[in-house]
Parts: sequence; C-alpha cells; structure tokens
Amino acid sequence: MTIFEKIISREIPARIVEETEDWIAFHDVNPQAPVHVLVIPKRVITRVGEAAAGDGPLLGKLLLGAQEVAKKLGILESGFRLVINHGKDGGETVPHLHVHVLGGRHLGWPPG
Repeated sequence: MTIFEKIISREIPARIVEETEDWIAFHDVNPQAPVHVLVIPKRVITRVGEAAAGDGPLLGKLLLGAQEVAKKLGILESGFRLVINHGKDGGETVPHLHVHVLGGRHLGWPPG
C-alpha cells in the first residue's frame, strides 16, 4: 500500500483541498512552489505509461480536477504548471499516478 492509498483511506493525514468520488487533491508535504498540490485517482493506476484506453475518462477527470484546484487556490488566472512524472528518470517517487499542480510564482523553463 502506497502513501497515497493510505491518504485516500485516511490512515495518514493530509491537507485535503478537494475530493470527488474519483480523485482526491492535497497539498504536497515537500512543496516546490507556493502552491503545490497533488491530484490523484482513488483507483490505483501505477503510472501514466501504464494507463489503459479504458482509463481515459478518469485521466480526463484528473486534469479537470487540477483546473478546479487551480481555481480554488487562486492561480487559474496567473498561471500554473501540471507535471506527471513517469519512472525513475522522470522523477517518479510514488508508484501511483499523480498530477502535480504548481503555481503561485513564476516557473522557469526548461524545468530541472
């Protein structure tokens, strides 16, 4: 069971921003920007590269959830970045698909 599954089941606490029956969004414990929230599906998809065609509706809900989080936290108009890491070289640390919503400051390009 990953740390994200434990957050979903409320075995460990998290600062929850928003939640639906399909996904949950909470503040990252190691923020890389003034706003850094993770949007994760409640159904485990290990990583984006392992998603199946049937996961399309859920993947869409995650992106719309990220939009809701950006709106709720006041960064929709100023801008924000979405990041999905895949695999070791991509920076993935938890094997449970998650979308990082980053904002609240200027984010340079290219990213690290």
